[in-house]
Formats: sequence, structure tokens, C-alpha cells
Amino acid sequence: SSQCATGSNLAELPPHFTSMKNSSSRPTQSSMEIQIHCPAPATKLPRKVCAPEEVTLLLRILALLLLLLVVMSIATTSMDDERLRSWRFRPREDDDDSMAYQPPADLMHNMSDGELFQRAMDVSQLSRHRLGMVPKIAFMFLTKGALPLSPLWEKYFAGHSGLYSIYIHPRPSYHADNASSSVFYRRQIPSKVVNWGSLSLVDAERRLLANALLDLSNERFVLLSESCIPLFNFSFTYQHLMSSRYSFVDAFDEPGPAARGRYQPKLAPEINVTEWRKGAQWFEASRQVAVIVVNETHYYAKFDELRDVIEISSYNWGNLIFYHYIPTILTIKAPHLIANRTLTWAYWTGGPHPETFGKDDVSDGFLRKINQEKNCSYNDQPSTVCYLFARKFAPSALEPLLKLAPTSLGFG
Repeated sequence: SSQCATGSNLAELPPHFTSMKNSSSRPTQSSMEIQIHCPAPATKLPRKVCAPEEVTLLLRILALLLLLLVVMSIATTSMDDERLRSWRFRPREDDDDSMAYQPPADLMHNMSDGELFQRAMDVSQLSRHRLGMVPKIAFMFLTKGALPLSPLWEKYFAGHSGLYSIYIHPRPSYHADNASSSVFYRRQIPSKVVNWGSLSLVDAERRLLANALLDLSNERFVLLSESCIPLFNFSFTYQHLMSSRYSFVDAFDEPGPAARGRYQPKLAPEINVTEWRKGAQWFEASRQVAVIVVNETHYYAKFDELRDVIEISSYNWGNLIFYHYIPTILTIKAPHLIANRTLTWAYWTGGPHPETFGKDDVSDGFLRKINQEKNCSYNDQPSTVCYLFARKFAPSALEPLLKLAPTSLGFG
């Protein structure tokens, strides 16, 4: 670096600079550069003013740069819009400024799971389109077929259109016959055969998440079964989920044959025993966590490799995977994002399935007692609301549930 020439340091300049100052000839290009970049002395040296043609050139360069940025922005927007349209998304006619998009009413498609998962990831990257959208809860029903408690859910969703979306994954052979006025009308997604407890059950959960991720406005994702019921009205549930800093995924580490005892050394080095977790199947996830579950392939491949080759007691190890897969991968990849508890209550008395409740079991006291027996935390603060949903309820429980809904559940 060099100093600027002033009256006090002119003698220190190299000879050719000194001679240039004393010369009466026209300044050279080098002298012009020095005078342009150095502050002009107050008395000794005149201030150099850029020639008009130089100013014009600089302005043209700036204009070209701005034009290039505009063109790139338009091109990117057009590409994003074209990708959305090619996936059968359509812009909301009443919200052009927000560039908001809605998925088609018909959820059926012919994509493979791999194509679906990739599309869900691509859509999730278009986060700028979510500006101005009202966030929704995606209710994902993993079922064997019909929804026998659907009349209760119809009352639960009534009056809250635009704040929720519904996705149903039944057996492939099942075809719903819901009335066009039903909230469940045409909400079935392409499904595959699910065997209880196997990795195919995890596949179905990921399939539900991926289809729900295609709707950019879905912000929270709840996994439910046909035997689940809500314990509060929709407004309370919506506020509780949207205000939460965490996803409600059950993930715990405990000794014993039913938890750490199921860890297999062949899972190493990808998964160590200290990372092995167990948890309830039924979860609630933020969009960020849903993306992690759908996008994860590294650990999935390891689970897939072992599901048919290891047996524990009378159970095939593969039939126990669904208790461990999501709790384990989220403990590894996003432990700070989960609350380590589920929002879905169930009553376990031993055995592979929880207790089922029928007509004679349902009462106001029974429903209220669910949230009175346990304390938990919500956003790192003590809370008495630990469960928003409950299972398992038989079809015969529908009649008393409908009668009790206005007083015990807060809707209907």
C-alpha cells in the first residue's frame, strides 16, 4: 500500500513521481489514477473530477447489473411457479401478492414412494410461497379401513375450514364412500399394505407426512388411528399446537428387554446403544421435524437391512421396529426439537396392545380423568394438559361420546 502525496511528504516520493509533479506536460494515466484514489490536498493539488464519459460508463455498468439481478429473480420465480403447476398446484386467485398455492382437491396420484418423498422435499424448499398463508394442522389417519368415529370428528372440525387438512391411509383395497359434504370426502391417499409393527408401518407414516408436506400451508402434523378421539375442541388444540416450540414425539431410554434389550449390535456404527430409543407410535410434528423424517434415508437403510434377519423371543425383530425408528432418528438428528412425550393417551395393561374402551366405559368422569393423572411440561413450563387425543375407542363408544362432547370435550 502507498501513502497519498501531500506537501509534508512529497519529498519522500520516488523520483518519477516528483518529476511528474514538476512537469508541465499533460498528466499520464498513472498520475490520473493516483489523483482519483487519493484525497486531494486542500491547497497544493487540484481535485480530480471524473469525465462525463467515465460517469456514463459507470452508470451503464450499474444498470446492467441491476437488470441482470431482475432477470435472475424473474427466472427463479418462473421456475418455481412452473414446478408448482407441473405438480398440479394452482395459485389462489384471491391472493396473488402472497404467491400462495393450494394442492389439488384430489389426493390420488401415481407417484412411487421415492418420487413422492423427493417431491415433498422440493415443495418444502419453496418456503417463500408460505408468506401470508394461514397455518394449518394436517390430521393424518392411519387406518385399516373405515372411520367408525367419523361423526365425532365431523363435529370437531365443524366451523374451522381453512385451519386443517385431512389425509387417510387405509388398506389399498378399501374405497371410502363419504358424502361430498363430509370433511373426509376424497381425502384418501395412495396406500400400500401395512403389516402391524413392521417397517411397512413406518413407510405408511412417512407416506402420510410426504403427502401432507405437499400442502405448503400445513404447519403441524398429527398421526391418528381410526380408534382415536379428540379430548378438547378444535380451537384449543390449534392454539396448543401452533404455540408449541417442540414436536410431541415420545422418545425414552430405559433398560430392560422391551427397550435397550431390543438394540442390535449390527446397527453399529450407524446407531449406538446410547442413541437407541423407544416411544409411542402416535406423534405430532412440526413441519421442520416432518421434513427430517421424510428426508432421512441413511438410518432407514440400516433398519431395512435387519428387519427380516433378527428374532427376539417369539417376536420377529422387524415387528418391533416401529416403536424405535422415529424416536431413534430424531434423538440423533434433532433432539432439541422434540418434547420426548406423546399427546395421545392410551391405557396399557400388558401385552402388545392397549385397552379398548366401549359404550359402557365412556363417561364424563372417565374423559376428564385422562388429563388429571399426570403432570408434564409445555414449552419448558409445568402443565396439566398432557394429552389432546386418546385411544383406543370401539365403534360402540360413538353414541355416548356424541352425547358427552358438548360438556366433556367442548364441541358439538
